[in-house]
Amino acid sequence: MSDAELLATLIHSGSGETAACELADRLLSRFGGIRQLLHADADSLMTEAGIGVSRSAAILALPELARRYFEATLPPGQTIRSPADTEAYVRAKIRHLGHEMFCCLYLDNRHRVLRFDEMFRGTIDGTSVYPREVVKEALAINAAAVILAHNHPSGVAEPSQADERITKRLKSALGLVDIRLLDHLIVGDGETTSMASRGLV
Repeated sequence: MSDAELLATLIHSGSGETAACELADRLLSRFGGIRQLLHADADSLMTEAGIGVSRSAAILALPELARRYFEATLPPGQTIRSPADTEAYVRAKIRHLGHEMFCCLYLDNRHRVLRFDEMFRGTIDGTSVYPREVVKEALAINAAAVILAHNHPSGVAEPSQADERITKRLKSALGLVDIRLLDHLIVGDGETTSMASRGLV
């Protein structure tokens, strides 16, 4: 099914199938695609003829449902099965944000999820990420390993020099207390880069 057809099934209630498809096409055209539409606010949606409170609420619920779906792949106590699971989980948590968010996924010695924390907001550089805070949280919950992640709102998932510097600092700080840094994931628009796979961890 096309994006328009999928969207039409959601907003079909109370109108004919043809009318719902036409409305879906108009929405996708006006907002520039499915992702932009799902990030629109209620006021913007309801300026479109045919979109009222209930339809806008249904559209706005979709991104949250998707995030919860992917969050459920790594609940606390769940063992990480594959890098793909971790990447899907992290994307669901921070890909949609319009600002940079630096996060830590804390694991036990069997790679079971202990906690996911959104640690620092803003530009990721040596002054905005504090290794001592990451280490303090890891020790507090008896973590044996950590996976770092942050998003690039620009959409480009390439690690910057600042990303490489902070990764080295965090690896050293965690290593001092025998906690392993497994990876640092950079989340862009539709792609995620593993710094470990690049040999940068």
